[in-house]
Amino acid sequence: MNNTKKILIANRGVIAIRALRAAKELGYQVASVYSTADKNLKHLKLSDEAICIGPPDSKDSYLNEAAIISAAELANVDGIYPGYGFLSENAEFAEKCKNSGFKFIGPSHEIISLMGDKIQAKNLMRQLGVPVVPGYEGPVESKRTNRG
Repeated sequence: MNNTKKILIANRGVIAIRALRAAKELGYQVASVYSTADKNLKHLKLSDEAICIGPPDSKDSYLNEAAIISAAELANVDGIYPGYGFLSENAEFAEKCKNSGFKFIGPSHEIISLMGDKIQAKNLMRQLGVPVVPGYEGPVESKRTNRG
């Protein structure tokens, strides 16, 4: 994150507090997002800036990619940190961040996509000599097949 001076934390609660504290220790300014239901959360008081991204339902706020990218533009940040959960494993969102001129603070969209396909990920790990737990590797044909 060489030239990064300000980041957007696109998460809430303990995840956001930990990320905010780490960012502050590293000298970054922090903008945080929140839903209308979360307007009094602690991390917002600790942030340099707080931007409302929508109503309480996560699909309309923390999972709303356009709202988060708009918040990043409004806050004039260099990077977006998704935390975990919500959009952190969404390869398309990581790519949208990059295409919108923001650093996605996490794995590249290519890695997220690769690791999201567990069979493909296991095959890559084998090629790299990493031990993997054996298990079913065919297509999931029914709920019964999918049971561990």
